[in-house]
Amino acid sequence: MKLGLSLGYSGGELQLPVEKVQLAERLGYDSVWTAEAYGSDALSPLAYLAAKTERIKLGTGIIQLAGRTPANAAMTVATIDALAGGNRVICGIGVSGPQIVEGWYGQPWGRPYYRIKDYVTIMRKIFRREEPVVHDGEEISLPYTGEGAMGVGKPLKSILHMNPDIPIWLGTGMEATVKLTAEIADGWLPLGLVPETCALYEPWIEQGLKKAGKDRSDFEMQGGAAVMVTDDVKSALDRLKPNIALYVGGMGHKNKNFHKEMMIRRGFGDAAERIQELYLAKHKQEAADAVPDEFVDQGALVGNKARIQKRFRDWEDSGITGLTVNGNEEALRLMAEVARLNAEPPS
Repeated sequence: MKLGLSLGYSGGELQLPVEKVQLAERLGYDSVWTAEAYGSDALSPLAYLAAKTERIKLGTGIIQLAGRTPANAAMTVATIDALAGGNRVICGIGVSGPQIVEGWYGQPWGRPYYRIKDYVTIMRKIFRREEPVVHDGEEISLPYTGEGAMGVGKPLKSILHMNPDIPIWLGTGMEATVKLTAEIADGWLPLGLVPETCALYEPWIEQGLKKAGKDRSDFEMQGGAAVMVTDDVKSALDRLKPNIALYVGGMGHKNKNFHKEMMIRRGFGDAAERIQELYLAKHKQEAADAVPDEFVDQGALVGNKARIQKRFRDWEDSGITGLTVNGNEEALRLMAEVARLNAEPPS
């Protein structure tokens, strides 16, 4: 199974761990993934990493759809791919949530299903350069003819001869959008997927692939897990809980939080309600304490080598094609060994 390295997005200061990425490349990791929320963006770091690496694939996990027009996203991704030598960039896209879409980007939440579909369709037309881009979509159209338009928009074809097959992956989690992902995307970045819940999504994936006439071998599925090498499993799980409480309790509106909905789908409904209640009341530590150990353990690789190796087999048997991990250097090296990647050559 392929391994990816997750970098996420920055905190208050941007510190790009170039040496860690280079180590992952030497160890045989397939990809490195950046992210964005409302601080550092996901694409700029990949341009920098393109110059510091040779082989590892450069993925966004994810760029927020509302932050760029599909044309701008296609231009930026294609430019980075060209700088990186070609066939190295994976464009992961997600809708984020209405609080960020409307509060940060000043865009309407709209109808995410159709917005995703239009966005991907336009990007593919731009990549392929078959003709000037025209798209009459449910949510996004080119040329624009809506309110405020002069009516003189001209269909255009990219000046840059882009890689026509840049992969587009989608970060989705609800039934309709997971089906759409399998239908129109090259890969899936699932929200909160664990081996125990893979069977829930399988019929949705199969329906989407069937609708598009695609073979399963044409579709990637990459989960994610934090890795902590330790003999004190309980302490490690506790260290992971505050971030879970942040997302389940505070990342999104009380009535529209995809992370909370994911936790409910995984069978932890009572805990999800309690975490959100505590977090919104500003009892952050109590919210973290309310995160069940089992929930954390399902989505992480924690413990000594034997325990991590045993749990990794569950991921391998789940049907996904890759796993993106984050952790320190010891964790990266152990995962390369556990996943049987090409070992770093002796110095």
